[in-house]
Amino acid sequence: MAAAGAGWPAVCEKFRAARTLSAVESLKDPETEPYRSKYSARALLQEVKQLLSAAEEGGEAVLAVRRAVLEYELGVNHTDTEELSAGEEHLQRCTQLLEPHRLSPDCVSLYIQAQNNLGILWSQRDEIETAQTYLESAEALYNQYMKEDGNPPLDPSEHFMAEEEKLTDQERSKRFEKAYTHTLYYLAQVYQHLDMIEKAAQYCHTTLKRQLEYCGYYPVEWARNAATLSQYYLSKECFMEARHCLAAASVIFSQAGQVPSAEDADETEPDQQDLPERKAEIARCWIKYCLNLLQSARKLLEDNIGELDPDRQLELKAQRKKEEDEKEKGRKKAVLFGTSDICDSVLAMEEKVSSVYPLDFQEAREVFLVGQNYVQEAKEFFQVDGYVTDHIEIVQDHSALFKVLAFFEEDYERRCKMHKRRIDMLEPIYADLNPQYYLLICRQLQCELADTYYEMMDLKVAIGNRLEKLDSHTVKKINSLAQFAIKYYELFLDSLRNPDKVFPEKLEEDVLRPAMVAKFHIARLYGKLITSDSKKQLENMQTSLEYYTFLVDYCEKYPDAVSAIETELELSKEMVNLLPASMERLRAKVSSFA
Repeated sequence: MAAAGAGWPAVCEKFRAARTLSAVESLKDPETEPYRSKYSARALLQEVKQLLSAAEEGGEAVLAVRRAVLEYELGVNHTDTEELSAGEEHLQRCTQLLEPHRLSPDCVSLYIQAQNNLGILWSQRDEIETAQTYLESAEALYNQYMKEDGNPPLDPSEHFMAEEEKLTDQERSKRFEKAYTHTLYYLAQVYQHLDMIEKAAQYCHTTLKRQLEYCGYYPVEWARNAATLSQYYLSKECFMEARHCLAAASVIFSQAGQVPSAEDADETEPDQQDLPERKAEIARCWIKYCLNLLQSARKLLEDNIGELDPDRQLELKAQRKKEEDEKEKGRKKAVLFGTSDICDSVLAMEEKVSSVYPLDFQEAREVFLVGQNYVQEAKEFFQVDGYVTDHIEIVQDHSALFKVLAFFEEDYERRCKMHKRRIDMLEPIYADLNPQYYLLICRQLQCELADTYYEMMDLKVAIGNRLEKLDSHTVKKINSLAQFAIKYYELFLDSLRNPDKVFPEKLEEDVLRPAMVAKFHIARLYGKLITSDSKKQLENMQTSLEYYTFLVDYCEKYPDAVSAIETELELSKEMVNLLPASMERLRAKVSSFA
């Protein structure tokens, strides 16, 4: 390119000064004048624009591109100072000037960056589909250029550089790829907004991969995004991909403070005091991974009454070798992160926990222990003082880990002890909660505690059935567990009452099933209470009948409720028919002894 007159070095100097004001000095601006440096930069850019208009050398095409660079810089400047309309005008002018030459090496990078910024601008206006159009256009242009030319194009800044200052091809390529990575990053967010979740995940994965390849990331932000992506893969039961995201997140997070290339980073790194919170967030994603893996394995292994099916277990173990071979092939096809320098660390991290379904207690316990370690790590930051909701969610996940591990345990006594651990962690939390402020959490804990006591009671009954004769200790234990379960179910049902303590005539949809299941379980629990006092037994049977009858009557009155509790309703109808006759026989027996 020919120089535009004798004043060209001064023009370049002004342009460089404007960029320094925007990128560096603006970070030091006082809160009272947050855009002081941006406004100074704008003034300099306008000066350069005037000088450029007066220039006669360089040729029309060269001048058009330089004007486009200035329109771009002014567009970004106005957008940064929240003047979106002016920003849009400048960015549109930039693309208009470049339109005839957008596929040339001189223009393609600038055109893509202008499209990116128009995409961001329309996102800020909540016009997501318009943003999508600009960003997809930028993506298509990148792909077309790489197919038709592929040589490293000029960086926009080079249009205001002397020949000897121009960038190397390597640096040009790096900056061009970074601009395209931004395109993909913003497209991932756009697809997320448009609920195109699968596409959003795909673009997020590609963005993260490219950021590693081109060293364009900050460790904490990258790790956080990778951990978030893992949760999408979990929802699809893609455990290998989820584990890979989390292993990479943990490895990259450990680089915090040693930024490979800070000037190329895509996001502003959080303050150092945020590190413990970010670390705890990644730990929580690991907990979800372990929990989901165990719960998915349980679904595969359970029979129609929710117990472990030994035949299914043997069948799955036989299948595993073949599946592992296929998964390994699939892994090689999968989009995995990692440059050579971090690959080994990520693989070592992955080896700490399986990504295949655990099929017996030993395998389940290994996954459980990893999850439990991350529970401790997450609780170090999310303590009950200051993070009540987060802390309780972590404890609930810990309880859920014990619950699913108990499924794999064949020994009923040991299984009972696992459920007791759940009680010990949940009851103190529940006791300290004020339902006025934490009603939803209180209800969750009431139901979980009730279900846990109920499960323990069932296990004690099963243990008792193996004995020749029930001893008084076992009877006492069964009754105590049943009464605790009833207590928590009743507390949950009481929480649904209005201020006048009246139970709702029609239940809200979100509490319909939990309320009906609570009523059904209370009915069953009263039937399980063991007493030698026939009068007390009759009272228990009567209470049991009342709860079963409630379910049947409610579903007759509100037929739309039937689909939510079909199994419980069938059993309730059966009991409503059977119980009166049983009670009559007991009454006759009592009166014959009188």
